[in-house]
Amino acid sequence: KCAHLRLACETEPKPYYTSKLWWCGITLLGLGEVGNVTAYGFAPIALVAPLGCVSVIGSAFISVLFLKKTMRAADILGGTLTVTGTYLLVTFAPSVPQELTARRVQNYLVSWPFLVYLILEIIIFCILLYFYKRKAVKHIVVLLMMVALLASLTVIAVKAVASMITLSVKGKMQLTYPIFYIMIVLMATSCAFQVKFLNQATHLYEVTAVVPINFVFFTTSAIISGVIFYREFQSAALLNVFMFLFGCLLSFLGVFVIARNKKEEHLQIPFIDCGHIPGQKLTGKIQPDSHSSCYGTLNNEDDSVKSQS
Repeated sequence: KCAHLRLACETEPKPYYTSKLWWCGITLLGLGEVGNVTAYGFAPIALVAPLGCVSVIGSAFISVLFLKKTMRAADILGGTLTVTGTYLLVTFAPSVPQELTARRVQNYLVSWPFLVYLILEIIIFCILLYFYKRKAVKHIVVLLMMVALLASLTVIAVKAVASMITLSVKGKMQLTYPIFYIMIVLMATSCAFQVKFLNQATHLYEVTAVVPINFVFFTTSAIISGVIFYREFQSAALLNVFMFLFGCLLSFLGVFVIARNKKEEHLQIPFIDCGHIPGQKLTGKIQPDSHSSCYGTLNNEDDSVKSQS
């Protein structure tokens, strides 16, 4: 974001991929995701998934330093709630040390609780997809629920892949089992479709609405999949479960408080030259209108074409 803002202020705008700052940000983002994937190999899904709230509060506070934004009271309150929730999550998260071998993953994959869960998930996803495709229902809840359903499969596959790679590095080779490659395909496929629906949601709705709702849906689906597939709360005490859920609730509230009423910053570019458009008589440049759903108008001798644009 900082690189995009700097490039927009230059007299001769350059492509973002020529910026060293942009590449630095992408590299850090990649390292963070590698660390996130690696964490699934060492900790329960129920703990790793909710800790994603740290990125939300981190973005809120770091933007003050790099983007020169104003620190709001809502940021401080939301950060406090999230940190408190994170402490409860870490303290009361399920601690079930288990060696997640390829054979164990295979047994979990054909267990009846997971098969029932998978069938229900497929049915719900098909119903949502029907309304999305046939009825053109593109409500934010419909889109992000499909993302969450796919995310539950993604975290299952990510944890299995990360755990098997970790055991292989320690000397217990797991990469020769077909289940390892099945999980890689499942991870890549579910991620690709997640990006599709999440991109649709961010295109239609404000990011300040998409981020907290997606975080809540993703975290909830990840915890449920961890409970059903990996049986992470199988021997947990009732108090631990209650305090863990309370920590999740505080984290959810913190993310909503931080994102609530936060306006998106748009780059102020007075004119955009789209070049020659075939079939159109372009006598000027397109003037963006932020208060209208129509991005701009083209000068054309045909009034009917003008009314359509």
